[in-house]
Amino acid sequence: MQEKIYIFDTTLRDGEQSPGASLYPEEKLQIAQQLARLGVDVIEAGFPISSRGDFEAVKQIAENVEGPIICGLARAKEEDIRAAGEALKFAKRKRIHTFIATSEIHMKKKLEMTPDEVKKAAVEAVKLAKEFSEDVEFSAEDATRSQVDFLCEVFEAVLEAGATTINVPDTVGYALPWEFGELIRKIRENVRGIDKVILSVHCHNDLGLAVANSLSALLAGARQVEGTINGIGERAGNAALEEVVMGIITRQDILPLRVDVDTTQIYRTSRLVSDLTGIPIQPNKAIVGENAFAHEAGIHVHGVMKDRRTYEIMDPRQVGIPQSRIILGKHSGRHAFEEKVKELGYELSKEELSRAYIRFKEVADRKKGITDRDIEAIIADEVYAPPEVLRLDFVQVTSGSGLLPTATVRLVREDASFVESAVGVGPVDAIYKAIAKVFALSHQLVDFRVESITGETEAIGEVMVRLEREGRIYSGKGASQDILEAAAKAYVQALNKLLAFTRKEGR
Repeated sequence: MQEKIYIFDTTLRDGEQSPGASLYPEEKLQIAQQLARLGVDVIEAGFPISSRGDFEAVKQIAENVEGPIICGLARAKEEDIRAAGEALKFAKRKRIHTFIATSEIHMKKKLEMTPDEVKKAAVEAVKLAKEFSEDVEFSAEDATRSQVDFLCEVFEAVLEAGATTINVPDTVGYALPWEFGELIRKIRENVRGIDKVILSVHCHNDLGLAVANSLSALLAGARQVEGTINGIGERAGNAALEEVVMGIITRQDILPLRVDVDTTQIYRTSRLVSDLTGIPIQPNKAIVGENAFAHEAGIHVHGVMKDRRTYEIMDPRQVGIPQSRIILGKHSGRHAFEEKVKELGYELSKEELSRAYIRFKEVADRKKGITDRDIEAIIADEVYAPPEVLRLDFVQVTSGSGLLPTATVRLVREDASFVESAVGVGPVDAIYKAIAKVFALSHQLVDFRVESITGETEAIGEVMVRLEREGRIYSGKGASQDILEAAAKAYVQALNKLLAFTRKEGR
């Protein structure tokens, strides 16, 4: 019988620590609901003590998402653990995940604690967490740079205190696969009681080895893998869960293990995370990248036409990518559009579908063929955009050789409208200066990116912006065949997030 591997998703906690990946509680809830459809075993919903917004997000997810265990992170501190316990109070299945560093450099330089003090804090944290949840996970931060004997000593102590999952993080992505596998074997051999709990791993990608290390750990006996969708996270990111899952499924000859994941939801989940965080998926990204199942070279195309398995080790339908790419156009009816949306894995309400269809018809009137990526961009722009305080109603630009770039915008809030004009060094600069006059909030534009969805000149273009105010990043994304309109929409979306946060915080 195949042993089950537990999939622990930390997209909403560790993944959100990617620069510029700040999510609203409502956006976190959307992702959590999709993760439940994907079938992950544990959702680490956030770090409740870190901010009021994170506390509310964990609380909302705990109250509204069923199926997976809902987990909250807490340092080995009383206030952290109590905050996590309060946020998770109404979850049907809950876990508190507490941690403290065990490497010499972390204990000396960061914690300024002795090994005995660290061990005592770990035990006390687990005991306190047990008062709020029977399910308690303990992590030894920077485990791969810790002394193995001390690591095993701490693990034994927290097991006696009641920990139900022991996690071994490669916090700085330092380990090599064979080295990490050997560490897991040593822990299994030397920690009394480890066979009665779940042994977990959490790998970072600083050397590009997070997935390899995770799979090596499974071969050595670990039974839970922690990671994120698309591998997002601090620095170089975390283990990409979609790669871990498909690695297990594709290589059953070496990894005769079981994951209870609906793999057909992988691509849909990947796109949602990318749309809401504003972090694009690189085209050659394994499993979910635009080129993952694309073939251009003649010999490859010929081989795939004869038998898909010549150049594809996975069926794209396994991960939710339809094998046949249907191109829609202006003569396509609502039913064809609805079927295509379902084929792409989206579950939209009637009202959401209507909004997306109206936008689709507008684009189709100006573009010969609509690709899957065009439809995904339309849905991201029309359905998954955050709530608007102010809506872009109109943008007009005058620009050209010998002309001074000038923009006029009209923004609408309920019954009120605001019209402003500005001059800039270029058309986008003029648009942004005009919009900034309406919002009147100090901020700094720190990132501006333009991406064509497909290769044609009439393609939908996506603009992604990131703004910074008082150390916090706000991202916005806009899509349109008119790149200036897309730029304006992206800027307004980011400013709406900034305005909503400022109002919520009473600033």
